[in-house]
Amino acid sequence: MAGIPGLLFLLFFLLCAVGQVSPYSAPWKPTWPAYRLPVVLPQSTLNLAKPDFGAEAKLEVSSSCGPQCHKGTPLPTYEEAKQYLSYETLYANGSRTETQVGIYILSSSGDGAQHRDSGSSGKSRRKRQIYGYDSRFSIFGKDFLLNYPFSTSVKLSTGCTGTLVAEKHVLTAAHCIHDGKTYVKGTQKLRVGFLKPKFKDGGRGANDSTSAMPEKMKFQWIRVKRTHVPKGWIKGNANDIGMDYDYALLELKKPHKRKFMKIGVSPPAKQLPGGRIHFSGYDNDRPGNLVYRFCDVKDETYDLLYQQCDAQPGASGSGVYVRMWKRQQQKWERKIIGIFSGHQWVDMNGSPQDFNVAVRITPLKYAQICYWIKGNYLDCREG
Repeated sequence: MAGIPGLLFLLFFLLCAVGQVSPYSAPWKPTWPAYRLPVVLPQSTLNLAKPDFGAEAKLEVSSSCGPQCHKGTPLPTYEEAKQYLSYETLYANGSRTETQVGIYILSSSGDGAQHRDSGSSGKSRRKRQIYGYDSRFSIFGKDFLLNYPFSTSVKLSTGCTGTLVAEKHVLTAAHCIHDGKTYVKGTQKLRVGFLKPKFKDGGRGANDSTSAMPEKMKFQWIRVKRTHVPKGWIKGNANDIGMDYDYALLELKKPHKRKFMKIGVSPPAKQLPGGRIHFSGYDNDRPGNLVYRFCDVKDETYDLLYQQCDAQPGASGSGVYVRMWKRQQQKWERKIIGIFSGHQWVDMNGSPQDFNVAVRITPLKYAQICYWIKGNYLDCREG
């Protein structure tokens, strides 16, 4: 493994951007690409003062910096990337730490790790984010709601959505628990809700229109043990680089015992099946409903996907996923490739246009989130 400061880091960053992509095995089988993945490891941890938990929960994030604005932003240097990927951890007892990280690449033999560390808005609009005909689908019926992939969607007590990505871990948007300056109210006692629908006739529920319909949503709640938020979100802001790092990982106090969806590195939009993405969330205009949608990706930057999936506040934090062919296992597999963040006004040739935005899971973000989950970089070599 070799160090990657300066120009070498930029070269590696660009290599990750395009990926070491394997060709499709067949035109009708969009295949998960193979990437050369970095390693993100903690270097030092400092204790911080307890936060005041005074921020109001924001169920959406808006930014006026669109695709061209982001594409014109220089790629981060090695030192900047380390700063953005350093992270803050909040524990259930209110204590807080900050962890600095190092960035590594594996040697060809894969048997060691080395590194070189030189130091060691916009327009106002209504809340609706609906484009033309509302193309969202409310998911009814126990056979759907409690089955994969819909069963991976969970509700945060702060009002957002999250996705199960491991036995005890939930991926969501950073702004659901932190406003960039401090933690939102209720984060110290943060809970995650698992859907358990009730039916009017007490039956199991069926899939046809005459089946028993849910009388009300019932959630089984599990307390959160700790949260991780990247410093790129905390030190940034939604109109600059902050939106690129609008993601957070929650660790539950106990396993949830449901099937989860693995995270994966986001392929280029042109390699997505049909150029589409999918996600489900708890939109606040449909209380008591889990809402599913899919749509085409309209544009992309290295860190963001721009799309016009219909969405409302409350859907923030939803895991954006696709289903592609896994060559090694010879099977189809869904993976989370991004996190639904919020809304952006974009100046398109002098004419304002609005998009909904998802944060892409890049190779560096994958390495970071995977390490948060696994605690061992050797388990994070396949994105």
